[in-house]
Amino acid sequence: MRPRFFCLSIALLFTFLQSHAQPIVPQLERRVMIMENPPTAACHASTIVSLGKDRLMASWFGGTREGNKDVSIWIAVNEDGKWGEAREIANGVVNDTLRYPCWNPVLFKTKAGKLFLFYKVGPNPRLWWGMMMSSTNNGKTWSAPEKLPQGMLGPIKNKPLQLANGDILYPSSTESADNKQWHIHLERSDRNARNWARIPINNDTFGVIQPSILRYPHDSLQLLCRSRNNTVVQAWSGDNGLNWGPLSATDLPNPNAGTDALTLENGLKVIVYNPLLPGTEWWEGRSRLYVAVSENGAAWQNVFALEDQKKGEYSYPAVIQTPDGSVHITYTADRKNIRHVVLKINRPEKPEVKKETGNAEAGEL
Repeated sequence: MRPRFFCLSIALLFTFLQSHAQPIVPQLERRVMIMENPPTAACHASTIVSLGKDRLMASWFGGTREGNKDVSIWIAVNEDGKWGEAREIANGVVNDTLRYPCWNPVLFKTKAGKLFLFYKVGPNPRLWWGMMMSSTNNGKTWSAPEKLPQGMLGPIKNKPLQLANGDILYPSSTESADNKQWHIHLERSDRNARNWARIPINNDTFGVIQPSILRYPHDSLQLLCRSRNNTVVQAWSGDNGLNWGPLSATDLPNPNAGTDALTLENGLKVIVYNPLLPGTEWWEGRSRLYVAVSENGAAWQNVFALEDQKKGEYSYPAVIQTPDGSVHITYTADRKNIRHVVLKINRPEKPEVKKETGNAEAGEL
């Protein structure tokens, strides 16, 4: 019985060490507003991308207020830790007498170094269409805006994922004309954003939009979505996004607000989200913005409060990781500015368990 007692003791020790593992505590490196003097009365829906060599680019839509015809796409570049002046990069002008608002830019740089700016143009999210610009010199010059192929919207809010074979997956979604049905889907193109195809997902009874993509080993992917179901909703694929299992609720609350997620190079999964339930008004539930991490995409742990206010809107996050390991997050700061936060999120060292070299028969540890 003594060897059995020894094994049981080891098992209990492992359980104790796991329950007392060092918590993940992100380190705050920087917290700034992107614009010193915002050029528009309102701004929203930011996106961020690494340009390499301590350079970043952010984009957002700005104008009088969301949905106004004067809302256009703006960008700013960060060099050596300082944000430059914001400038307009795209608008919804059709001709001298017709103009539409712009929406939800998404920046993405391919493995080959081509930079893309995706955005939407149209009277509202039910009737908008996808647009695209590209740059081969990190945004110094851009191609002319072009409309995406018929039926394609591109990434609705969150960044695409480039697969090992070069193909690009775009997390996308649609809203019905009466705004009663929200559905997610994926779109896929080659490495040059050509030859597009749509990948359907069975949404069942969920009302979901704006998915983000997490990657796992062995061609597994996870979608995390904004929903009308008071929770972040997920779906899983085991074949690099060609086929998807059923949607299901996670344990993360969602006040019908956008999220973004990322798989870090150390394997940790990160989601930035509003950890409250919806209120009477659409903006209620967006006064807190948290960072949570997970090892497996199922059990999530809140590790950092980006905002913890009683009122106000802090929402629509975007999150990336730069080559130096830093995690960069941008988000709407009360519709008046875009905040940029830089964190270090390291995986804690696992507790060491010393192997017994003494008398196992005596049950000693």
